[in-house]
Amino acid sequence: MPRYVSPQQAWELMQQEGYTYVDVRSPEEYAASHPKGAINLPFLFIGPEGRRPNPDFLETFRKVLPPGSKFILGCAGGNRSAAAVEVLAREGWGDEIVECRAGFFGRKDAEGRVVETGWSASGLPCEEGATEGRSWEDLRRR
Repeated sequence: MPRYVSPQQAWELMQQEGYTYVDVRSPEEYAASHPKGAINLPFLFIGPEGRRPNPDFLETFRKVLPPGSKFILGCAGGNRSAAAVEVLAREGWGDEIVECRAGFFGRKDAEGRVVETGWSASGLPCEEGATEGRSWEDLRRR
């Protein structure tokens, strides 16, 4: 069963307990801005043809973060990270799954109102660019 944390709690887990923040947004979204120290393992790709699953998500995730690793999943507002949690739970990850449900921009209700503040609006440290060694391109080549 996953554990849900706020962006502030996610940052504290990263700083105090060595958790890795896994940004499951697209490489383009990650490059625009992401939590400081995050790695990019996109769950979906977003392009002109719409959203499509990343066929290499699980294989790359296993190489980078095998069961037993300390990690936090996050996306823009919680939808993709929730889907990734389901997939990882089916594939054998369990209590180690931690999800930053508010994601980078905040969790919204059905009317589009922010109901939980995201990473960026919380004033937590961010980075831009496809960070060397932590970008999707670098991680999938491992």
